[in-house]
Amino acid sequence: MKKVKIPHTFTIVFVIVVVCAAMTWIIPGGEFERKLVEVNGIERNIVIPNSFQNIDSTPQTWQIFTAFFKGFERTSNIIVFILMIGGAFWIVNYTNTINIAISNFLKVVEKVQKNKIINKIGVNNIVIIMIMTMFSMFGAIFGMSEETIAFIIIFVPLAISMGYDSIVGVLISYVAAHTGFAGAMLNPFTIGIAQGLAGVPTFSGIEYRIICWVILTTIAIVFTILYARKVHKNPQKSIMFEADKFWREQKEKKDDIVQETENKTKAKVVFAIIAIIMCVVSIKFPLTEISIGESKYSLPFFPIFTPIFILMGIRALRKNIHNFIIIILATTIIMLVIGVLGYQWYIKEIAALFFAMGIVVGLAFNLSLDNTMRLFIEGCKDIMTAAIIVGMAGGIIIILEDGKIIDTLLFAVSQAMTNTGKETSIAAMYMIQNMLNIIIPSGSAKAALTIPMMVEFSDIVGISRQLTIMAFQFGDGFTNMITPTSGVLIACLGVGRIPYEKWVKFILPFILILFVVGFLLLLPPLYIHFNGF
Repeated sequence: MKKVKIPHTFTIVFVIVVVCAAMTWIIPGGEFERKLVEVNGIERNIVIPNSFQNIDSTPQTWQIFTAFFKGFERTSNIIVFILMIGGAFWIVNYTNTINIAISNFLKVVEKVQKNKIINKIGVNNIVIIMIMTMFSMFGAIFGMSEETIAFIIIFVPLAISMGYDSIVGVLISYVAAHTGFAGAMLNPFTIGIAQGLAGVPTFSGIEYRIICWVILTTIAIVFTILYARKVHKNPQKSIMFEADKFWREQKEKKDDIVQETENKTKAKVVFAIIAIIMCVVSIKFPLTEISIGESKYSLPFFPIFTPIFILMGIRALRKNIHNFIIIILATTIIMLVIGVLGYQWYIKEIAALFFAMGIVVGLAFNLSLDNTMRLFIEGCKDIMTAAIIVGMAGGIIIILEDGKIIDTLLFAVSQAMTNTGKETSIAAMYMIQNMLNIIIPSGSAKAALTIPMMVEFSDIVGISRQLTIMAFQFGDGFTNMITPTSGVLIACLGVGRIPYEKWVKFILPFILILFVVGFLLLLPPLYIHFNGF
């Protein structure tokens, strides 16, 4: 029997765009009226319920090609983010620091493994549990999403070095964060906006949401450990065994060639400049206001962290430059978290942070600025395929919008909920949110489109508005891990060199498990009173 050849990701995206263009010839046009409202201090364009009207559709033909251009325009922030991350980490990889850090980490793991209790549990399992819990919390608390792209470059090589495959590297970072994103307690981009639009207290109902988060995160961890164990026993069982040859070769090449430099002059200068900058920042920003949900905490982050960085930097430079670069990398990650929580950083600021990290690492490693920039360009070239796929996937939504059928689809699915009982209604809401997520992957955008209508419907059938928001939350989160219109997913797969078709084949069973569990978690609030529901 001839083996079916799965098309390339480019081909899959192109075919989806063509299918969407064909739909604009069949589905009648329509649109909702919208109004501008302020939600949690941010202006949102929301749908006015019962305002749908039919309009002439705009059948798309040659526009499928301009849709790709517009897709690149719309996703330009993520595309640039990918290129800057790729270029920055190419510089870091050139220094061999990440590989050395992983080797040192694995040596520590081997020592810890000698402990009888830890050996029985499995130190690798402990590592997976700790990393996934941390990323899931990031997703649940501040909506980590695009930020995971940067971590793929770290955790895929780590997974390969631990005897796993690239998929495990994506599971412990990207999937963990998005599982937390789906089961969020304090995510401002989904929970915060949806509750604001629904008129319920912001971040209310957190008690039951914590239960849901624990259940969903546990499922993700167990799924990852079982898969990782299977791959560890027999690496050839991985569907990525052949494709991961690139990562294995990179590891072997780095093991053979340790690019060390004894000249620490530039590294000391770089350290001094960073230390001075951090001292100035400590004076200018003595307190950092960290926002977690509705709670705000003023903490002297910079005055505390600056002396720690100086002491760690001095100690690292006494050993070797690789240790100093690890300090720079760790500082960058800490600054990312503080920037997001305390200063509302997004893609632009995070990309700038990693770009600066790349330049600093190159100079500290005694490279000239010219050679550092050449390495940056090489990294951009290497990651270009992932960036192109993100731009092409953006064309899918463009076609539906330009064809004037996206509101028609939204109206049609909202009408499917009429004349149903509570259980059927919540199931319908859940299904609709999952389906809509395929064409509208942005949680905040989908909240603005659907929540105003959904909460009105929930009032009619006697369902808690809080439960309606939870149906939206689950529906938005789970399918993010499989939809081709998600720029973050496509970017993470591109960075990890995992073909989309292979990912779908692997992750689909996990998505189905989450889908079923998500529905079951929506049922208890129908019969039991939970705080906020």
